[in-house]
Amino acid sequence: MKVTVLGKQEAAELTVRSLWLDETTTDAFSAEALSALLRRAASFLCPAPPRRLVDAVLEALSPLDEASLVTRQQVATYLDLLVSIGDLIELPAQPDRISRQIYLAPPSFVEKAPGQYLLLGVRPNGKPLVNESLSAEVQNEGHTRSLRLDAQLAPARLRAAGLHVLPRDHWFKRPRVEQAAAVVDVMRQRLDRVGESGQIGGLTILDPTASVLYYRGRWRPLEPRDSGDFVARRPQAYGADLWCFVRAEHGFPRALVDLPADDLTAAGCDEAWRTQAAIDALAGTPQAMRVSPASGAPGERRLDLFGPVPRWAQRYLELVGTPISRAKGALISYRVPKLAVDNLSVFFADMLWMHVSEEGGVA
Repeated sequence: MKVTVLGKQEAAELTVRSLWLDETTTDAFSAEALSALLRRAASFLCPAPPRRLVDAVLEALSPLDEASLVTRQQVATYLDLLVSIGDLIELPAQPDRISRQIYLAPPSFVEKAPGQYLLLGVRPNGKPLVNESLSAEVQNEGHTRSLRLDAQLAPARLRAAGLHVLPRDHWFKRPRVEQAAAVVDVMRQRLDRVGESGQIGGLTILDPTASVLYYRGRWRPLEPRDSGDFVARRPQAYGADLWCFVRAEHGFPRALVDLPADDLTAAGCDEAWRTQAAIDALAGTPQAMRVSPASGAPGERRLDLFGPVPRWAQRYLELVGTPISRAKGALISYRVPKLAVDNLSVFFADMLWMHVSEEGGVA
C-alpha cells in the first residue's frame, strides 16, 4: 500500500471534498465546512452531549489550524444553529442522563417557496442526506442546505430520496403574540411562588443596562449593586450552564426558576432570550434589527441581528432568507428578499419587540 504525504493545504482541500463541498469556493474553516463537520461527527457519535461533538470537530481540525482560526465558542454556536433549524435534536437532562443529549433528526424537507426547499436532518454513519441524482444540486450556505427543483416534480423526487415533508406550520411553531410586560409578569410571578434559593456559585446574569448591540459583553457575575430580576445562567456538574430567571437583592440571589418553565421539552434559551427581549423593551432599550442594501443584489437586503433569537424566530429567518457572513458588529446576518422586509419587520417587532432600522431610518 502506497502512503502519500499531504501538505496542510492539500489536506484541507481533501477535508472539504469529503464533506461534499466545493474546495474551490469553500475552505475548511468556513461556516459551511464547520456545519458539515458537526453533522458528520453527529452521524457517528449521537446520541452524545454537545461537548463531545464540539470536541470531535476541534480535534479533527487541530492539525490544519495552526493559526487558531476556529474557537470552541464558534463551533458551539454552529451546533446551536443546527439544533435551531432541526438538523439535530436536543433533549434536556433527565434523571437517568446527567447532561443534555444531541440526537439525529430524521431526513426531511421544508418548502421555503415553490421550487425552493430547505433540507434537514442527518443520516447515521456518514451517509449522504440525498441520493446522487440530487446531491449535485444541494446548495450549502452558512449552516443551511437547500436546493431548487421543479415545483411539480420536487415532492416526489425528495420522497424518493428518503426525505419526508415537514409542514411549514409544524416546523415553524411560535408562541402567541404578547405584550412585553405580560411576558415579564409571568416570569416574575413564578419567582414569587418559589422559596429562597440560597447561595448559587458561578451565577452569571445578562446585564439589562449593558448595550443590546454587544451580546457577549452583557454577561457578567452578580455584583453587590444588583437588585431585581435577571435572566441568568448557573453551572452544573456536567454539561453546559443551565438557563434560569433569578431574583437578587444587593448581589445575593433570593429566588430562582430554571428554564424552560412552560414546555419542558423546549430549549431553556428560547424562554430566556424572549424574556430578555421583553425586559429590554420595557427598559426603553429594545433589541435591534438593522436592514441595509445587500452588496451586488438590488432585489435583496442584508439583515443584521445583534443578539441571539429563539429557535422559532431563527426558523422564520431560514424560511425567508439565507445566512451570510456576519456584518461587523453583528451576531448573525442574513440575505433576504426586499419584498420580505416588511413582514420580517412586523414579525420581530410583534414577537420580540425589536427596533427595526433601515438605512438610518425606522423601517
